[in-house]
Amino acid sequence: MNALLDSLAAIGRAAIGFLREAGAVTLFALEAISHLARPPFYARRFGRALVEMGFFSLPVVALTAIFTGMVLALQSYTGFSRFNAESAIANVVVISITRELGPVLAGLMVAGRIGAATAAEIGTMRVTDQIDALSTLSTDPMKYLVVPRLLAGIVALPLLVLVADILGVMGGFIVSVVKLGFAPETYLHNTLSFMQASDVISGLVKASVFGFLIALLGCYRGYTSRGGAEGVGAATTGAVVTASILILAFDYGLTVLFFSR
Repeated sequence: MNALLDSLAAIGRAAIGFLREAGAVTLFALEAISHLARPPFYARRFGRALVEMGFFSLPVVALTAIFTGMVLALQSYTGFSRFNAESAIANVVVISITRELGPVLAGLMVAGRIGAATAAEIGTMRVTDQIDALSTLSTDPMKYLVVPRLLAGIVALPLLVLVADILGVMGGFIVSVVKLGFAPETYLHNTLSFMQASDVISGLVKASVFGFLIALLGCYRGYTSRGGAEGVGAATTGAVVTASILILAFDYGLTVLFFSR
């Protein structure tokens, strides 16, 4: 009986802790959003965050996308050749890349790179009292540190996903033409005739949401970190893990929202 009560108590503590953390993140997000429409706006901080998240993340996102498209075309051919449906490879590649794999893989790559860096930078500022120093200098830390990163995430990730879509489809094209012997004109025709604007737009909307989540979790974990170097390390790990889980969860929710009938 005592073991059962202890188990229920542990489950209750975990549930309460989860709800407390979710509420804290939500309040942090609402506070950050409330600062978006109020001056001042630190354009230089926004530009720096945009370059960090967008330009410097481009190589890893590009390589991930092009190899994903190549593998997707190869594996699709392996399955479709059993049913003499090789002509559907172009359709599968373009819809998979634009709807799902482009935004999700780009989001996960950026979460691992930018989410960790953001949490480490802001967490170090927190434990070394630099954030308190900003407040002392009449600079709002939320507006100076968080808002530019949120805006950069919303803007940069759709741009990265647009590049990832193009390179992913190109990877499938290269494998299909060079290795599988498809006619280039036929493959391109199938791709363009099957692709719809709603597929690309839904992927870009997902990317904006993912970019917001990555920046939000990185800033939140760093902003609330405690305990010196160990706390900064925990904040960095927590930012990447939480952002990755939320990306997958929101991907499912947004897919249901866009494509359920």
